[in-house]
Amino acid sequence: MRLDKFLKVSRIIKRRTVAKEFTDNGRALINDRVAKSSTDVSVGDVIELHFGERTMKIKVLNIKETTKKTESEDMYEEI
Repeated sequence: MRLDKFLKVSRIIKRRTVAKEFTDNGRALINDRVAKSSTDVSVGDVIELHFGERTMKIKVLNIKETTKKTESEDMYEEI
């Protein structure tokens, strides 16, 4: 699954267009490598997101095409 779609489906970022801009500006890393919006995300990957001064590091546990709000937190865990 594409990184921008994963961020949207997991509800880390609310809209896919915002997720695309965010990742294309070099503010996301997958396994310590700079990632673009089209980078594939796999189970077990570690994603690091830089929101200004705050950094969020997550591990991908599950990939789903669609999900409900209550199930979206099962897709990742914060490290």
